[in-house]
Amino acid sequence: MTDGASDGPRVHGTAIVEPGASVGAGTSIWHHAHVRAGASLGAGCVVGKNVYVDAHVVVGDRCKLQNNVSVYDGVTIGDDVFVGPAATFTNDRVPRAFNTDWRITPTVVRDGASIGANATVVCGVTIGELAMVAAGATVTRDVAAHELVGGTPARRLGWVCRLGHVVSREEHAPPTWACGTCGTVC
Repeated sequence: MTDGASDGPRVHGTAIVEPGASVGAGTSIWHHAHVRAGASLGAGCVVGKNVYVDAHVVVGDRCKLQNNVSVYDGVTIGDDVFVGPAATFTNDRVPRAFNTDWRITPTVVRDGASIGANATVVCGVTIGELAMVAAGATVTRDVAAHELVGGTPARRLGWVCRLGHVVSREEHAPPTWACGTCGTVC
């Protein structure tokens, strides 16, 4: 890994960070990752092996994009977001190889959310603050703050505390709760 300054980003020699990409202080970009021009990665992020970050993607501070994640143009990721290995974001609702008039459909992931390994996030959704998407899920609709979803298509499985522990399996989120596992009050 090379280091431009003591607190600057660290970029592995096999990674590609195109001119015009913005990479925050303390961010690590590992083997064979590719960050396109116009992308913005915040401070203190970890970008794993073989991750692809497309042009105009915005990733907040302290995020973890695990190995083989694909984040395409139109995606905005907040602070402290975890994206598990091989998760993918789409950006076109009606993809055709021959369509020259396609439009990017934006997707937003709010602060503190977690997306499990091999999950697919279909464009046009918002994943709420501190929400949790299970491994292998296909997200086709918005996910509320603190909501736990899983399956294909993803459906509500419950509600989670700040640390990700299940606090309720009810249809609607409790107005407030104290997590029985960690004591976090939400």
